[in-house]
Amino acid sequence: MKLIKLDAIDSTNEFLKGLSNKQELLNFTVVTAENQTKGKGQMGSVWDSELGKNLIMSVFVKDSLSNIDQIYNLNVAIAVAVIQSLESFCIPGLSIKWPNDIMSYNKKVGGILIENSIKSEGQVSSIIGLGLNVNQINFDNLPKASSLRVVCGTSFDKEEILFRIVEKMKNNIEILKKQPDLLWMDYRNRLFKKAVPMPFKDKKDQNFMGIIQGVSPYGKLQLLLEDDSIVEYNIKEIQMLY
Repeated sequence: MKLIKLDAIDSTNEFLKGLSNKQELLNFTVVTAENQTKGKGQMGSVWDSELGKNLIMSVFVKDSLSNIDQIYNLNVAIAVAVIQSLESFCIPGLSIKWPNDIMSYNKKVGGILIENSIKSEGQVSSIIGLGLNVNQINFDNLPKASSLRVVCGTSFDKEEILFRIVEKMKNNIEILKKQPDLLWMDYRNRLFKKAVPMPFKDKKDQNFMGIIQGVSPYGKLQLLLEDDSIVEYNIKEIQMLY
């Protein structure tokens, strides 16, 4: 892998996207930054990070998917890779809050944003953004956020975590090409609050109860409702109240 370290940037995803448009990048080119001024989350939400405390990284990946219909497979492989990496550092209570938040117990410690582009010949390249709260301890006004340091009571080497995550990403992308069902099973088993009755809110601000059953091949959350029907929801169509 090629590693590009930056002190400050508006967005590592945007930087890497611009770089990939100008030149041919090696697979698993990685960009990190100590500070990111315009970090993004799913559907344009904002992600803030304290200077130098957290892992801010983006990874360029190509030729991981043979079919655009399998686009969510990459999300599955990457989310599981992050969880597997953190498990190797003995981070407790890990799970994946659909679609791509990394949780420790009931607190969010990280988030993933994958942006895909498709070439005219059908080739898919992806930029995988990861923000991981590592050594930050102050989360004023962010009651649902935490960090590895807060959870474990010790500080961590960000670069060591980075290399472990990229190693797991490579491994899972190889598995994805041969046995995607293995990763899907792992992903579904690690879903936050799976099989637990939970309150949700829909786009009309209506509250309802549902039980997470899994995720569809296209990335929709599958909920069992009180009338015993199973309904699928897209990102931002519903919010889990926890």
